[in-house]
Amino acid sequence: MRLVIVDCAIYRDGHRTDGPQDFSDALDEARAAGGFVWIGLHEPTEKEFAKVTQEFALHPLAVEDALKAHQRPKLEVYDDSLFLVLKPVVYNPESDAVSTGEVMVFLGDGFVVTVRHGVGSPLSAVRRRLEREPEMLGKGPTAVVYAICDTVVDHYVEVATELQTDLEELEAEVFSPDGGGSRHTASRIYTFKRQILEFRRATGPLALPLHRLAGTGPFGGSYGAPVPYVNDKARPFFRDVHDHLTRVNESVDGLDRLVSDILSAHLAQMSVRQNDDMRKISAWAAMAAIPTMIAGIYGMNFDHMPELHWAWSYPVVIVVMAALEVLLYRLFKRRGWM
Repeated sequence: MRLVIVDCAIYRDGHRTDGPQDFSDALDEARAAGGFVWIGLHEPTEKEFAKVTQEFALHPLAVEDALKAHQRPKLEVYDDSLFLVLKPVVYNPESDAVSTGEVMVFLGDGFVVTVRHGVGSPLSAVRRRLEREPEMLGKGPTAVVYAICDTVVDHYVEVATELQTDLEELEAEVFSPDGGGSRHTASRIYTFKRQILEFRRATGPLALPLHRLAGTGPFGGSYGAPVPYVNDKARPFFRDVHDHLTRVNESVDGLDRLVSDILSAHLAQMSVRQNDDMRKISAWAAMAAIPTMIAGIYGMNFDHMPELHWAWSYPVVIVVMAALEVLLYRLFKRRGWM
């Protein structure tokens, strides 16, 4: 049976040796040599993952999550392994779209199994980076988990920076003399807010798993019993990753508040502009009402009306109407209604 295995290798003393053709022997070889095996898979099916499950004694609940994907970032502790879920994020500035992939990591005695879903979460770069750092790789499977977490969180920082840049452009558009009135502006702001929410779903829940890997509680101090299969010397590295994630979450919170403020400001601008339009319409209507009223009175065809048979009646009425129009125009202009 062919497996969707992207890479399989045994690492001894921080150096790579290619895994055997039958990976079922890789774990025994790695443990015998004091190393570990790292197997990477991309979107395996249930049948394709069955042999991996059997060989590494993976918990069926974790396997179900790994196959179905669409999980929140979390850390589960089972008898023979840890199960960590991360959600890498990809941001497309042209469409203002945030898309997420998923990386599931099984960590146990002498092995790491990574299952990747989506196109936005390649691990080949992580593997190459570790293979150039044998001292780090020599710390065992924990180094792989740290490198994956560090890469994912570092990319969060890049995405947060790109979102901040695009949000500043959107803010400038909203407060521009003509851009804020666009019919598509509110839609863009709302879409941007949804992308930030999608980003937050990836970054927010990851804080607790990193707390546990670092051996600290959410509010400082010890979390409790150490997480198994994690090298104690690696905990400071996880604390560093958690610090980076904290900054990202603070940035996401700030972006979310700013987007809400921009949307409120845009709606307020639209309301003010509508009021300005209504005042202009009302002013013009008032100016049109005066000649209409005078012409209506003199158009009632009564015999006894003031100055009806006077030779200068028509020019005088026209002059009076023009004078009243000029007076109203200046009054409305002074009050900013026109």
